[in-house]
Amino acid sequence: MRAGAAPPPIPPAEVEIIAVRAQGAGGQNVNKVSNAVHLRFIIRASSLPEPIKERLLAVRDSRISTDGVVVIKAQRHRSLELNKAEALERLYELVRRAAYTPRKRKPTRPTRSSQRKRLEGKVKRGRIKALRRRVMD
Repeated sequence: MRAGAAPPPIPPAEVEIIAVRAQGAGGQNVNKVSNAVHLRFIIRASSLPEPIKERLLAVRDSRISTDGVVVIKAQRHRSLELNKAEALERLYELVRRAAYTPRKRKPTRPTRSSQRKRLEGKVKRGRIKALRRRVMD
């Protein structure tokens, strides 16, 4: 998939979202309300195209377990809905990055003038360094 092209959408049925209690300070509601979100997405069982699955499994990311499950915890917001949206956006971004394939580099040769300029620069730099050396009588 090239830059600018969107990866295929992820069906909501393939994403498991569980509300959990957030960590840290939270005032009166901290022990009563589950506002944080754990998102689980099983890569191998998903409907993503095989090349994207393979690249996603090859990504070295702490959110992806060894058995191919993406686990994302979102607890930045005080609202459950905002945390759900953030967790989904992080999942989509992960899939978007895995779906992107960079263009193949076409090997080119340096131009004659660029080679000449490079060598002239090296000679000039060598002269400058030679002037720093000890003077011999």
